[in-house]
Amino acid sequence: MPIYTDPTKRHDFVFLFDVTNGNPNGDPDAGNLPRIDPETMHGLVTDVSIKRKIRDYVDVTRGNQPGFRIFIQSKGYALNDLIAESKAALPQTAQAQVDDDDEDTKKAKGKTTLSSAERRNYENMRQKWMCEQFYDVRTFGAVMSTGEKDKDGGKMRGAGQVRGPVQLTFARSVDPVVPLDLAITRVAITKAEDDKRTEIGRKALLPYALYLGHGFVTPHFAQQTGFAADDLAVFWEALQRCWELDRSASRGMLALRGLYIFSHENALGNAPAHQLFERIHVEHVPMARSFRDYAIALHEANMPAGVTLTRLVG
Repeated sequence: MPIYTDPTKRHDFVFLFDVTNGNPNGDPDAGNLPRIDPETMHGLVTDVSIKRKIRDYVDVTRGNQPGFRIFIQSKGYALNDLIAESKAALPQTAQAQVDDDDEDTKKAKGKTTLSSAERRNYENMRQKWMCEQFYDVRTFGAVMSTGEKDKDGGKMRGAGQVRGPVQLTFARSVDPVVPLDLAITRVAITKAEDDKRTEIGRKALLPYALYLGHGFVTPHFAQQTGFAADDLAVFWEALQRCWELDRSASRGMLALRGLYIFSHENALGNAPAHQLFERIHVEHVPMARSFRDYAIALHEANMPAGVTLTRLVG
């Protein structure tokens, strides 16, 4: 097993991707213009956007396999319905106790309320089931304590909150960007009664931008969610190939340009992540219009003891 697929090791990674004539992540607070840092005019892509691509890739390639369902769907499923499945998976005796876990109901039946330890036990059982069923829950974690009522009227306390072993940062463009908001026209009118021959629309894009993001794999949380070596291998595959599925006219041309993984022998890490990330230097290029305009320097000499660098892309 390659060291970078070992979930018992800590991994810190850097990924580079670029966009050409597209909008990698629109900002709804700015008319869907590409997200930017207003102080520096650097472009931003949220971790949520990147995880959406990974989820969609896993759903397309493995969604019908046991253990690879996706909890945070882009459409078609209500989260409460999926969370309710975890209660249905409990033993019948446990389901009955959870359904009756209401102060008035307990008193009417001459029972005492469930202890905090019992509630926690049921919550743990539900969390375990959710992690086993949903790839993104055991990878990224999820908030599953909705407090909604299920279909049979019982109080659904949810499955609590799970912190996943794989975490991503916002990606930031290497150089400042200039978002373009272009007018577009169409000859197909919307309403039959309109006399206009053309209508005007808007399209936002970046001519070019190279983004850099960071990520982390934490063994402690992997053990808690059951995140295994096969899951980590799927994650690396998805991070490399998910860009090919996220194609649209608004996205332009997205491509992964680099993926560098620093793997630690010690589960707590053999060196601080920020020091390892500083070993990757991307030269700033004003008005770049291609990845070929950039030079990337990777300082591999004198790597800290116990740290192994793997270049999957780049």
